[in-house]
Amino acid sequence: MLVQNLFEYGVRSTLRTTHQISTNIYAKRTYAIVTYAVQRNILRTISCLPIKFNQCDLLQQRKIDGLLIRKQSGSTPSSNNSSGQSIKSDKIVPIKPPVPSVLKVRTRKSKLTDYTASYTENNFITAVRAMHEYLLKPSDLETLKQYKTRSPYSEVIEAGEMLTVYRRSDVEKRAFEVWGSPEMLNKEKAKRAKARQKEYEAIFSLKKSLKEYQKRLLVLENASYDNQNSAKKTIFTTGGGKVVVAAVIINAANAVVKTIGWLFTGSASLFSEAVHSIADTCNQLILTFGLWKSIKKPNPEHPYGYSNMTYISSLISGVGIFCFGTGLAWYHGVLVLLHPQEMESVFWGLALLSGALISESATLYMAINEIRASAKESGLKFWEYVGQGYKPNVNVVLLEDLAAVAGVCVAASAMSLSLYLQSPIPDAIGSLIIGAILGGVASFIIYSNTAALVGRSIHPSQIEAINSDLENDRMIRALYDIKATDMGSQSVMFKAEVDIDGREITRSYLEKIDIQTILDEVRKVDSIELAEAFLLKHGENIVDRVGAEIDRIERNLRKKHPYLRHVDLEVL
Repeated sequence: MLVQNLFEYGVRSTLRTTHQISTNIYAKRTYAIVTYAVQRNILRTISCLPIKFNQCDLLQQRKIDGLLIRKQSGSTPSSNNSSGQSIKSDKIVPIKPPVPSVLKVRTRKSKLTDYTASYTENNFITAVRAMHEYLLKPSDLETLKQYKTRSPYSEVIEAGEMLTVYRRSDVEKRAFEVWGSPEMLNKEKAKRAKARQKEYEAIFSLKKSLKEYQKRLLVLENASYDNQNSAKKTIFTTGGGKVVVAAVIINAANAVVKTIGWLFTGSASLFSEAVHSIADTCNQLILTFGLWKSIKKPNPEHPYGYSNMTYISSLISGVGIFCFGTGLAWYHGVLVLLHPQEMESVFWGLALLSGALISESATLYMAINEIRASAKESGLKFWEYVGQGYKPNVNVVLLEDLAAVAGVCVAASAMSLSLYLQSPIPDAIGSLIIGAILGGVASFIIYSNTAALVGRSIHPSQIEAINSDLENDRMIRALYDIKATDMGSQSVMFKAEVDIDGREITRSYLEKIDIQTILDEVRKVDSIELAEAFLLKHGENIVDRVGAEIDRIERNLRKKHPYLRHVDLEVL
């Protein structure tokens, strides 16, 4: 109602003002037009309000306050009329503006938002994304306005921290300032993408190479494993391993036979031989283990391998022979001397000893042939090779079999003499003699293997042969501090200080390059810097040449002397 009253009041005021204006027809016409326009504007303004007007009321109000405009038919109004009354014309036309019966409510028209169009003014990105997508540095982002927002990461939320972001438009503007233009930025992106692709290809190629290397390494490991298994299989079927295995089998059989003979006869000598065979069997089992262990490949814990295990097992075997064999033989011989006992079934005992003699002779023959062949390869005499102990396991078998054959002969002689004299004293003395033989063999084994474990030099003739080959080489002027140590299993470590002939090394280097090229380089040297660069270049190449010549010499030594496992030539 308030709005309606205001509207009616405005209309009446406007119409009254019109009546008070001069009666000039043109002025009245002008004010009528203005009044009508004002009314139309007011109606349009309030048309958006939910208000409805009564048509009869509106027409009645217009009839009361209506305006009649006189329309002259060719006459000019008098200018002297000041009575305030309107001049009548031939025709009077009332102005009735069209008023709708009901005012319709119209909504305010506004520009609709196109939500399908691209709009990035409210986009924010993180610093990492800005640096990744726009190739910016952290220093480039320092001048940009920062905004804080909630972090999507649970760790940051728990810490109560906010995520720092930048307006995307600001970042783009900064990127264009850094790179000059969007085209330059895209060009740099393409360049980096290409470089990154090359890196990925290189990494992929490296991974592929690593996989191939792992495959080759696996093949080599399998081959090494197969070779090691093959070596373990062949080591007991050829050479010294074959002798050791045969000795184990034969000595075990002899130990059983001699023990049975001693139980039937009660002979002290036969008892000593039974103990001897048992000790030999145990010791040769130890030798077998040492031989199997010695072929194990070197590793970081044992860079020189396990070749010394043959010496260690032989040393243990010697100690076992001395303690077990010699000790029991002497103990039983002394016991029989103190408490003599008559022997029984002497002939059965002699028969068993005959069989043991044949078997012990067979293993002794195998050991002699093996040592003779090895001594011939080394250029040494038979007993010289045995004394040096180059094959300790075969040496132990040889010495044990010699002691066994000698012990069988002593036992048979002692039993025969006791049978002839009808006295156990010769048999007891035979037991003591067998114990002494075992003690001598054990002492020799212990001594030779201890010397090898401590670090024994190889034979002088071998050292002379190696020195001669080195001194005959054109690059070596002299040798000093020569050391050749036996490492066991026919492997030697050789070390020497060598005086290299510098002129020969330089001549060898010059023969490998173009002299004309060096001459051209010399002609270009016109300053200290160029001279220094020239000398550094060729000096380094000459040093590399020294290393190459040392490698060649070591390779030739190993080829000519296969027992050299490690060759260490140090340049003075």
